[in-house]
Amino acid sequence: MGGGSPEALKGEDWAGEMGARWLASLDRFEGMIAPIGNALLARAAYQPGERVLDLGCGGGATTLAIAGAVGAEGAALGLDIAPMLIEQAEERAAATGSPARFVCADAATAALDEPPFDRLFSRFGSMFFAEPVPAFANLRTMLAPGARIDLAVWAHPRDNAWMMEVMGVVRAHVEVPPAVPRAPGPFAFEDLAYLEEVLTGAGFTGFEAEAYQGEQPVGGPGASPEDATDFVLASMAAGRILAEQGENVLASARADLAAMFARHHRAGEGVMLGCKAWLVSARV
Repeated sequence: MGGGSPEALKGEDWAGEMGARWLASLDRFEGMIAPIGNALLARAAYQPGERVLDLGCGGGATTLAIAGAVGAEGAALGLDIAPMLIEQAEERAAATGSPARFVCADAATAALDEPPFDRLFSRFGSMFFAEPVPAFANLRTMLAPGARIDLAVWAHPRDNAWMMEVMGVVRAHVEVPPAVPRAPGPFAFEDLAYLEEVLTGAGFTGFEAEAYQGEQPVGGPGASPEDATDFVLASMAAGRILAEQGENVLASARADLAAMFARHHRAGEGVMLGCKAWLVSARV
């Protein structure tokens, strides 16, 4: 999912710090973005026998779902740069008896010893390439002629209240430079024209997109305002930025975050804030 514009400014170390942060709050992260992932899976409509590559698979939840859809005659391979997340994904697959497989590698340069894939899937795992056109061109080499890709990417921050509300609190306590448009990070592909330019440059055609809009539970379903606050401070770049300002600033921001989340808390649901993503498809 990423944590918003601060990561885009500082760069994200998914093989290190950010991967560890994601793992530490894996259930909360996945619960927060599961509705969007489910919408992308429904749009992709995988069929038995298809071979699917899951880009930026994280803890493997989507890869496991894909494996269930394509069956034993198909294949679901999760690819992620974070070794700790791949290890967790492999443990999940083993625990459930899933045939899903996983590879730890940088998708921008990886060369997989695998037959070509019929499909490529990515739930918020495609926006972090330093050079996206060569990276997608490399991914294209892993796909069969006519293969389809399905991506979920965040729309503009202004359409994502979960990010705007958090950053509003952060900016009340510390100066945060404006995000750099198109820089690697969660909102790199907020502009669909840019994403189409990237995919076309990498050799894909037939670009299509639809909007997903709704609400998502910050910190996962059922999280209290305090849970959501702990999640943001422990797992998102906003927490790192605030922690760098010292204990007094951090404590004040924590109180403001909890108060903001309390205004959006609904009993039985959690802290619900608006979100918007693009569900995008294209073909080799």
